Amino acid sequence: MESWYTKLFGLKKLDVYILRKFLGTFFFAILLIISISVVFDLAEKIDDFLENAAPLNAIVFDYYANFVPYFANLFTPLFVFIAVIFFTSKMAYQTEIIAILSSGVSFRRLMVPYIVGAFIIGAFSFVLGSYVIPPANKVRLDFESTYVRKRRETGMNNIHMQIEPNVYVYVRRYSSLREVGDDFSLEVFDGKQLRKKITAQSAVYDTATSGWSLRNYVKREYISREKQIITEGREMDTILNMRPADLKEERKFFETMTTPELTTYIEEQQQRGVGNVEEFLIEKHRRQASPFSAFILSIMGLSLASRKVRGGMGLHIGIGIALSFGYILFMTVSTTFAINGNMSPWLAVWIPNFVFALVAAYLYRRAPK
Repeated sequence: MESWYTKLFGLKKLDVYILRKFLGTFFFAILLIISISVVFDLAEKIDDFLENAAPLNAIVFDYYANFVPYFANLFTPLFVFIAVIFFTSKMAYQTEIIAILSSGVSFRRLMVPYIVGAFIIGAFSFVLGSYVIPPANKVRLDFESTYVRKRRETGMNNIHMQIEPNVYVYVRRYSSLREVGDDFSLEVFDGKQLRKKITAQSAVYDTATSGWSLRNYVKREYISREKQIITEGREMDTILNMRPADLKEERKFFETMTTPELTTYIEEQQQRGVGNVEEFLIEKHRRQASPFSAFILSIMGLSLASRKVRGGMGLHIGIGIALSFGYILFMTVSTTFAINGNMSPWLAVWIPNFVFALVAAYLYRRAPK
């Protein structure tokens, strides 16, 4: 009797055999690594759990039940690559690959179960990362804030935003601890004509009045192109349509948003003219790029491990681990340039896929046909 995936993808017995090896190795690798991660994490945090009297059911269901899918999904593409390398190398050294190719099956046809496996894992990862894991992250981070360490808020840098129609604010750096913004600037326009500009050394939030106190300020009112009134002072109290929450963000706040919520948040911030949304854009593009990387790494793993070479299976696994670390390093460097430099967040997330797609194409051409 044909199984559902045989009917859905039109797979043959050989395809099902390889697909079972693929998915079985992948989930076994995930289970093994996550089990080790849980043990190390528990050893690190058990003192905090005991000191803060964390309930056992909260540790199990609020923290670790959400910890496991988060970290499993984070490293899914790399586990796909390592799984493909492992079971394909094993098949190659048991001469199964040679037997398959010798029976008339082309290498391109051999790729079919690998592509199907990457599709299943990629689709599963996309749904988890976009809709399931973000709400779970809220529970996990709330648990950490209560029983491990308080959730940290960080002030943003180089903040540009519109607080009212034709009213714009710039803050070079905001300190969330002192509730102080350095190098403050406020500009009021009438159409395209600048009517008022206030610059201050700092803007301090007053919790009692919910207003802002501008320190060492210079106020310019433009009467005409030739005439302006300049006022200077040490301190001026103002009421601005701006809150401290607009100038700071919780650490990894984007991880708690579903993809539709993340898209809406980015659009709102960009409409207000707020900068520093690079991390949110990177997270959005990463959720889209990660499933595609499973296809690229699967093809690369098959092309690399299907050849029987001197050095045994260990050589393939060693090369696979080296390429995995190269992928992680590439992703880290490119996203750092996007956050701190001028690289586009879209390009920063996708460029490792483009580069490794070229590597996969090269390995595919050299694979045994």
